[in-house]
Amino acid sequence: MCNRICLAVFLFLTACDFAQAQEKYRVYLGTYTGKESKGIYQCELNLKDGSLSTATLAGETSSPSFVAFHPNRKYLYAVNEGDAKVSAFAIDDKNGNLTFLNSQPSQGGAPCHLVVDPTGRNVLAANYGGGSCICIPIEADGKLGKASSFQQHVGKRKNGHSIHVDKANKFALCCDLGLDKVIIYAFDAAKGTLSPHGAFDTPKGSGPRHFAWHPDGKTAYINGESNLTIIACDYDTDKGVLTQKQVLSTLPKDVKRKGGSTAETVVHPSGKFVYVSNRDPYNSIAIFSIAPQTRKLTAVGHQGMGVKTPRNFAIEPTGQYMLVANQSGGNVIVFRINQSTGELIPTKSSVQVPRPVCVRFMEIR
Repeated sequence: MCNRICLAVFLFLTACDFAQAQEKYRVYLGTYTGKESKGIYQCELNLKDGSLSTATLAGETSSPSFVAFHPNRKYLYAVNEGDAKVSAFAIDDKNGNLTFLNSQPSQGGAPCHLVVDPTGRNVLAANYGGGSCICIPIEADGKLGKASSFQQHVGKRKNGHSIHVDKANKFALCCDLGLDKVIIYAFDAAKGTLSPHGAFDTPKGSGPRHFAWHPDGKTAYINGESNLTIIACDYDTDKGVLTQKQVLSTLPKDVKRKGGSTAETVVHPSGKFVYVSNRDPYNSIAIFSIAPQTRKLTAVGHQGMGVKTPRNFAIEPTGQYMLVANQSGGNVIVFRINQSTGELIPTKSSVQVPRPVCVRFMEIR
């Protein structure tokens, strides 16, 4: 009897803990540092009403313009764009604060994007200045070892802007804005090596910046920073090959383009929608629906209320809310997502953060 009661109590408490974990997410915010900003900030998103708590400094570091978590959620990694470094931090489970562990040089100028491979063995980063990408091994204690692989892009204008690992962890794909290419590398997670495999040529003048996978792992969406487009591609998971199938503008049909650029691409967790941020002077999030069978896109609309230089945005794991980092607006705002249409519904929720440029979510355990 005692064993049954104990088991029942254990299951009840476990269920309560799970429910509580789903009520809130910790939000980490990368910034460009200066007089007001000091590093990586954190706040909490309440899933019940979409409200955000006051942001506090989680860890002081120089211009952490992009951050990524280790799969075990014990460590956070950040590019230090101005210092040409990649830094490692330990995450305090109780309060979310970050403790600096160490850093390694990115071996290129202005590292602006990074990911941790699914095995948790490596950090892969893209260098904007000079166009290159690097693989840095992660040690048992979360610290970064010396670089295990470095690849220099070749061409007149080279600007590595993001790097992404496919679902099978076999290939790493690096968007080079200057070359109008997505450069593809065979990736060996155990050895931490990147080996040239091929390249996908985006339309001339598109300036591929960021890249998002559909949950099926067989479709990719790339935003063209320079010509404000989204490029839909099929992806051969065995061969590591991208094939273009569709290019759409991220601007409304009645808008005549005068400058501007896109920044981020995000696919909804359901795989039903994809979003792209348009920066100044358009200041909006473009919304596209994804066809269930073909994965082709249809423009749904735009949301610009409260949006000001949306450098980065992200959708929390349950798919209910989108948080947009307004780089020049000095805040992060919240939209509720219509689960049927993908449209973004403004909320009154926001949090003040100096020069926010990256949004990432973590479960509160």
